[in-house]
Amino acid sequence: MGFTDLLTDAGAAVLNSWLSTRSYIVGYGPSQADVAVFKALQSAPNTEKYPNAARWYKHIATYDSEFATLPGDASKAYSAYGPEQGELPINPGKTEEKEDDDDVDLFGSDDEEEDAEAVRIREERLEAYRKKKENKPKVAAKSVVTLDVKPWDDETDMAALEAAVRAIEKDGLVWGASKLVPVGFGIKKLQINLVIEDEKVSMTELEEEIQEFEDYVQSTDVAAMQKL
Repeated sequence: MGFTDLLTDAGAAVLNSWLSTRSYIVGYGPSQADVAVFKALQSAPNTEKYPNAARWYKHIATYDSEFATLPGDASKAYSAYGPEQGELPINPGKTEEKEDDDDVDLFGSDDEEEDAEAVRIREERLEAYRKKKENKPKVAAKSVVTLDVKPWDDETDMAALEAAVRAIEKDGLVWGASKLVPVGFGIKKLQINLVIEDEKVSMTELEEEIQEFEDYVQSTDVAAMQKL
């Protein structure tokens, strides 16, 4: 699964195809997935050969100063993202090999009669493969949320409000970038991004906890929410 090599023509072609129907590596906004793939490329893709990848690269470059605060798991490698396939060519030249090349056959030739030992080895390998697939950890479902936090009036200390919000710590909750957005009459609301693990964090409970800061917070609203 995912991008296997972005420094070859084959890898760049896969990325270009992936971005032909989407603006970002995952979801509908810039995230750590874009950062990982961007850094793996090392340089901008060829505009003529890979127009979709080049467009995406130029766009993500504008977020350079915000890379550290973009939502998502910064520990993931670029290979964790991309198409659902596991046999992408690392070297385009390999596709020119003869289709009838039978030099390597882990389970023996179909033309040869299988003996008991060959059958045993094959079954052991298949069983080991099945166990490996069963034990593969499941990826936790996550959501990227943009939350609006509204103060009482224009005299509310917004720095203290944001500090109180960010002080909330939960397993499965990661705070991201924020900004103050004017709402009228000199009042500004705090708009803050966050990433949650759906099974661990309830947005309803999180909003209720934020609203308990009654000295600062009038109300909260989820402005946007999307699955990672």
